[in-house]
Amino acid sequence: GSLLWSYAGDLRSLLPGAAAGLLQLMHPGIGAGVNEHSAFFDAPFDRIYRSVPQIWATIFAPDAGRRGRGIRDLHRAIGGVDERHRRYHALQPETYWWAHATFTWEIFKAADVFHPRGLSAEDRERLYAETMTWYSRYGVSMRPVPPDYATFQSRFWHICARELELTPAAARALEIARYGSETVSLMPVGGARIERAGRLGKERRLRLLTFGCLPPIVRERFDIPWSPTDQVRFAALAMANRQGYRMVPSRLNHWTLRSTLRYIGAQTRTHRYQPAA
Repeated sequence: GSLLWSYAGDLRSLLPGAAAGLLQLMHPGIGAGVNEHSAFFDAPFDRIYRSVPQIWATIFAPDAGRRGRGIRDLHRAIGGVDERHRRYHALQPETYWWAHATFTWEIFKAADVFHPRGLSAEDRERLYAETMTWYSRYGVSMRPVPPDYATFQSRFWHICARELELTPAAARALEIARYGSETVSLMPVGGARIERAGRLGKERRLRLLTFGCLPPIVRERFDIPWSPTDQVRFAALAMANRQGYRMVPSRLNHWTLRSTLRYIGAQTRTHRYQPAA
């Protein structure tokens, strides 16, 4: 019955996901960790399809706290020195919180852009408080977590405007989003069989969705191309989603909860549960 269940369980909550991922890669600590400890770019979307259900399970699963702590523990060995000789660790409080902050931002962004009804001020505070409860399930320091939605917005904007960087991982992701890639699959395993024209069409839509959802300050800071024509196309895409989903039954929109619970059940039966980074 919570707002977080309602919005996170809706397919539209994932539409800003690529932009959220890019914001994560722009964080110095997260970007360095992905660059040095992950094979993310071998098949990014296949990894995302494996990871998201496990992260979303920390909202929906009956044992969400245990699963949250499991995801936390997977990050214990992720650390080192980045390309600018700065030490980093995935469990550094500000670093770990930023990953969650982008998921929080993603859900609010989806609600604002892709849902026909906006959030009231009261709803925003309630939804934000629920994301704080969500974060507490990881069993990490709550020190960096802003106490209310207005403070979260201010802190999020400050990080976007002052602290994010064009890390090597972010630069590579941006290049793929802008130009596509012949070597990195933008589709889940098996998707490479689609025709080149179809692939290019999907890449263009992904670029529009990714860059359109990004905070404008991020596009400006990193010279991410965005024209008035792009804005018109993105607005049309958002409108199509808002209007189109009116005709989709709620039981189909709210796929995430059912998919997550089915995934959890399969993992439990086969004893293959491995929290994703």
